[in-house]
Amino acid sequence: MACSVPKAALALALAACAAGAQDRSQLPIKVEALSSDFDYQASVLVFNGITISQGDIRITAERARASGLDFEDSSWEFSGAVRIAMTDSSLASDAARVRFTDGQIQSASVTGAPASFEQKRDQQVAQGRANRIDYDLGRGTVELAGDAWLTDGRNEITSSTLVYSTVNQRVISREPVTFTIQPREQAPEAAPDGAAAKPPEPAGPKPPE
Repeated sequence: MACSVPKAALALALAACAAGAQDRSQLPIKVEALSSDFDYQASVLVFNGITISQGDIRITAERARASGLDFEDSSWEFSGAVRIAMTDSSLASDAARVRFTDGQIQSASVTGAPASFEQKRDQQVAQGRANRIDYDLGRGTVELAGDAWLTDGRNEITSSTLVYSTVNQRVISREPVTFTIQPREQAPEAAPDGAAAKPPEPAGPKPPE
């Protein structure tokens, strides 16, 4: 099934991530690590305690393995306390595969028990989790697979797999899905003009007069 969620905080979060990524190719990429091991024959790089930053995006992990430092076309594997942070959002997982193309992140696949993300925007917190989260910046899609769960801070969507499109702001599930709609909080009744609000009656029997 497909459902439009134009006002969900999740939609705003992922759309902002995709839009910001399109301008990063002209920004420098900085790689910092506590230690490194470069195998020239195998063209494999191994880093410990690594941080990669480009503009507003920052990737940290305990360990990383890369096919090279050519960010025009390279594949990276991160493990141990992986975190991908952007201006107002973040992804956290046990492991991640990140593909760099044309000098910027093209796609990221994060896995964990579970992998999760969080987005803070306009006093709302959007959260999601799944066993695997695939974020394709080129196509503008985010797929949550394996016990997928999304919330805008009040309402929840759960399914085996959920796919979100940043292009047309749709959440799609081809499998059974459950929506949990929380009731809105009701404001307390206002007292008549000029009258003080009546305090609640005490619990239990009334005392003798």
